[in-house]
Amino acid sequence: MTTPLEHLSHSGHLRQIFVDGAWTDPHGTTSVPLICPSTGETLAELPLGDANDVERAVQAARGAFAHWSITTPQQRAHYLDRIHTLMLERAEMFAQSLTTEMGAPISYARGSHVPLAAEHLRVARDNLADYPFRVRRGSTAIVREPIGVCALITPWNWPIYQITAKVGPALAAGCTIVLKPSELSPLSALLFAEVIEEAGLPAGVFNLVNGTGPEVGERMAAHPQVDMVSITGSTRAGILVAQAAAPTVKRVAQELGGKSPNILLPDADLSRAVTLGVSAAFRNMGQSCSAPTRMIVPRDLLPDVETLAVAVVDAMVVGDPFDEATTHGPLANGVQFERVQTMIEAGVDERAKLLVGGPGRPVEDSRGWFTRPTVFSDVHSDMTIAREEIFGPVLAILPYRDVDEAVEIANDTVYGLGAHVQGRDLDRARAVAARIRSGQVHLNYPAWDPQAPFGGYKQSGNGREYGVEGMEEYLEVKSILGYYA
Repeated sequence: MTTPLEHLSHSGHLRQIFVDGAWTDPHGTTSVPLICPSTGETLAELPLGDANDVERAVQAARGAFAHWSITTPQQRAHYLDRIHTLMLERAEMFAQSLTTEMGAPISYARGSHVPLAAEHLRVARDNLADYPFRVRRGSTAIVREPIGVCALITPWNWPIYQITAKVGPALAAGCTIVLKPSELSPLSALLFAEVIEEAGLPAGVFNLVNGTGPEVGERMAAHPQVDMVSITGSTRAGILVAQAAAPTVKRVAQELGGKSPNILLPDADLSRAVTLGVSAAFRNMGQSCSAPTRMIVPRDLLPDVETLAVAVVDAMVVGDPFDEATTHGPLANGVQFERVQTMIEAGVDERAKLLVGGPGRPVEDSRGWFTRPTVFSDVHSDMTIAREEIFGPVLAILPYRDVDEAVEIANDTVYGLGAHVQGRDLDRARAVAARIRSGQVHLNYPAWDPQAPFGGYKQSGNGREYGVEGMEEYLEVKSILGYYA
């Protein structure tokens, strides 16, 4: 099979951006290395766009909006269906690209990254079937219309998943798009642009400009002809985008950081709760904004929880992400590797109880950004590892005396993105969930629901993605009084 890198290099698209329905060389003159997370080797150079490329893309999107915004829901659903079909046809190429660019184990890329990303497209298509873009309220028509040109900024940790989570509903709403994917994980984004092209989307409806946050992302956010910006990234990045967007008073949707709690109630099925809890915290090598990295447990059950947690980590296979036996690959990039190492060392320095893992690589002579899955116990809320988002395979176990204290610990964070509650008594678990200040709460590890709105309280951001609410972020509300007179 041709690798994604070979495919994109042969087509020339690795060195291009996609603007106004055509592949073109960027105006920018700088590039960044595409580095293999498994080896630290440079695979290729990625040319970057600049403000001139942003201008071209915005003008293309603005020109396409007049027509695209008045297409029927059925027409937009047709295009989304075609994009969804083509993406699934190329699922293996997408999976290989994710393993190459950010180190996702190939089995996880095939089983989670790609199929979940495709689900966002299916949901966007399906929601168009009966969405009420106009409803009657007395003699007034309440109309929902596309907001306009949308700048979408996506991260490196779930590259294609976050692209489809924004592009799908934005297209469904009737908006046109300028996408800036992370320059650290560009392959899957370029493959997606090829899908868009083959699906026959009208020129200018979707545009892709590779570039850095300061050069391209902030220019997109500040552009007066961009009507909305949606960013998934760190809280720091979200603040910078919001500041850039403020002078033009555009809508800003932010899905940012998290430090999600996982409360194990006294009646929880302990074996299941701990096993799945550790696995959830370490999925995608812990590089998930909603990962439940604070496990909050009854103090008298702490020894049993510790034993179970260590057993889960001992069963993990950290290694070559292209090996199908690997469960956990490297971290996605060198900067993240250094941050995770620093945070693990902070846990040791602050005298948290190190159960398994610790600083350093699993194999000391490894050239890649491999990290030892690490669990700390007897952690207190004032410790660095309990307060700061680590974004790596590091779990903090915090004990509590009673349920009131468990809820207090869960809410003792500047974040509020996700949360979990485990307990056999569902009414009690529901009552605890109601007291947690976060945008999502999962009870007893339910199946993922692509229709469930996702977004945060507090410094985890604002706005919602997924489902109907995700599409509504890209819509404006207009009242036409006397419409039904």
